[in-house]
Amino acid sequence: MTDHILPPGDDDRGELRTEFRFSHVTTGRYLPVPGKAPGWPFAEIGHWKIDTKACADDWVRELIDWRREHLIRIGYDDANYRRPELQWAQRNFVHVQMMVEDRYFYDPVKGEYTVDRYLDDLEARFGGVDSVLIWYIYPNIGVDDRNQTDLAHDMPGGLAGLKLAVDAFHRRGVRVFLPTKPWDNGTRPQGQRDWHAIADLIRAVGADGINGDTYNGVPRAFFDACDAVGCPVVLQPESTISSEEQLIWNVQSWGKKVPSDVIPSVAKWKWLEPRHMINVENRWGRNRTNDLQYIHFNGVGYNAWENIWGIWNQFTPRDAETLRRIAALQRAFAPLLVSMDWRPYAPTLQAGVFASSFPGTGRTLWTLVNRMEYEIVGEQMALPHEAGRRYFDLWNGRELQPRILDGQALIELALEPQGYGAVLATDDGVVVDPAYLARAAELSRVPLQSLSGRWAALPQRLRDLTPTVAQAAPPEGMVSIPGGEFEFVVGGIEIEGQTWAGVDVQYPWESCPRRAHRHRLTLSAFHIDRHPVTNAAFKRFMDASRYAPADAHNFLRDWVDGAPRPGWENKPVTWVGLEDARAYAAWAGKRLPREWEWQYAAQGTDGRAYPWGSNWDADAVPAPQRGRTLHAPDDVDAHPRGASPFGVQDLIGNVWQWTDEFEDEHTRAAIVRGGSSYLAQTSHWYFPQAYRLDQHGKYLLMAPSKDRSGAIGFRCVVDAVAQP
Repeated sequence: MTDHILPPGDDDRGELRTEFRFSHVTTGRYLPVPGKAPGWPFAEIGHWKIDTKACADDWVRELIDWRREHLIRIGYDDANYRRPELQWAQRNFVHVQMMVEDRYFYDPVKGEYTVDRYLDDLEARFGGVDSVLIWYIYPNIGVDDRNQTDLAHDMPGGLAGLKLAVDAFHRRGVRVFLPTKPWDNGTRPQGQRDWHAIADLIRAVGADGINGDTYNGVPRAFFDACDAVGCPVVLQPESTISSEEQLIWNVQSWGKKVPSDVIPSVAKWKWLEPRHMINVENRWGRNRTNDLQYIHFNGVGYNAWENIWGIWNQFTPRDAETLRRIAALQRAFAPLLVSMDWRPYAPTLQAGVFASSFPGTGRTLWTLVNRMEYEIVGEQMALPHEAGRRYFDLWNGRELQPRILDGQALIELALEPQGYGAVLATDDGVVVDPAYLARAAELSRVPLQSLSGRWAALPQRLRDLTPTVAQAAPPEGMVSIPGGEFEFVVGGIEIEGQTWAGVDVQYPWESCPRRAHRHRLTLSAFHIDRHPVTNAAFKRFMDASRYAPADAHNFLRDWVDGAPRPGWENKPVTWVGLEDARAYAAWAGKRLPREWEWQYAAQGTDGRAYPWGSNWDADAVPAPQRGRTLHAPDDVDAHPRGASPFGVQDLIGNVWQWTDEFEDEHTRAAIVRGGSSYLAQTSHWYFPQAYRLDQHGKYLLMAPSKDRSGAIGFRCVVDAVAQP
């Protein structure tokens, strides 16, 4: 099932009616037409042979019949689009999936949500948003057994803290979605069905909608569960709706993979129900012109998603300004964009210019796109004229004085290369908001093509560390690692992002973040803990320092009455955040290792894949945990066969270990090494393991309450006295 109805193609109208009706609408593919070459009309003869204007009227008539039949087949009832408490979705033009780890959303130093800072940034760059999806689950889920509901409770301040953030969005007029995932069946059981779990969260924090991650239409059970607790919600499937009857209760959806042909395609679900809001999503897009022309042509919205799993894909200045202008127009004329008489491919005069008409009482809006790479000036449309009718160029904020000829108003406009236009016709006495016209005139003074369309990855910084007092001999429990040259070769195991710039991290010698890293380093000697820090060692720190974190949620969660469980003394300490590990290291006169120090201590100089050699040895690591509940790690000295060439033990397969922290303007992440024994099953979306020494995990950081994990521990390093 496709999101898009592909455009009409040629003046062969009688021959094409069946093909348009079924191939264009139902499958999104062109079927062979008798007497035409396979692949026609987009064959090698070129799209310049396609005469859309000649067949558009017949094609739209067939499309109207197709819509009527399909709505009858599904027993369509539009009651949910008429519900006042759900109609905000029809004005939800700019939506954003917001990672909770975004540094503009939460300040980990002050320990507070900064919603106004987050929204102010979006206002400044592209005019703000109408809704946010607060995303707190993937890609960290699966690092331990916390399920999707647990991770909501682990937000700073718990659900009460999350409610404060939701309330802050509401004060700015921004609606809030929460996510649900059908694939989370490998972590700790929730004890209730997904729809009841998310309904409880919606009620607790006052959210307005549910995003169904990977859903082809969110099931009706979610809609009914929220209604049952008095919290009606807008459902928003991530993927396209798979069956047309789901349109009845999914009053909104995402749109994906917008075709990039010269002739713009029609949004299928909006055509079936013009009040259905679509937010087009193109998370990895660098140039979003095609997406933005599609939303302008169809009168639908956009998912302005930039922080993608901690990978920053910022709008270019041109795309950001384009979205600002489109959204300003859509918000000002929202009632027209849900017109039941919407008509795509409204007649235009110039080749390469396409328009949609949105009629309303006493006024009609036309949205225009120039699909060509050059400016198109002159008369663009011939509109039926009546006495007293006025015309406005809404894109440039001015009233038009068209030439009137034979009962038609000839509308003359200049459209930038791959540019935009909007025309409003009003009957006598209908008033146009002068404030909107003034704002549009101000914005249009700067041509879009004068703004930069160049994309560049956001630079990252490696957090500094404080050297320790250098020691000649290794302290008790530590191993000396000699200095020397080391070929540091490692790659990130992020599930998404391919090999594009911006993925993973940026080391100080690199020009931008990237997935694959290789660099020859000259390392100074250091001492490293033979084993990860144990519960017993951390207990000595707690007793001596009286350490108490400001954010104590999940801190030492598996201890009982302030002490390790009996028999757990020699197991690696877990449920300690990066801040907690640093506090221990400072107390002990140590520091956390640089990632390359950790890898050098584990690998030596021969590039081996594992600490013990180049072949996997199941007896050198703990047995994997494939159940849904996380069990205790093994003792740190239980697997001496896993030692490195230097004698360092328990490096991989028991618990992940904290190393370096990276940050950019929007994102913080820690590099964790070694992997753990916990292997969440049932989905490839869970946090992947990195047992090989040329792989590392990138773990997004928000706040200690959420960052602490039952599968992450640490070991420490002491600087060594330089040898002659």
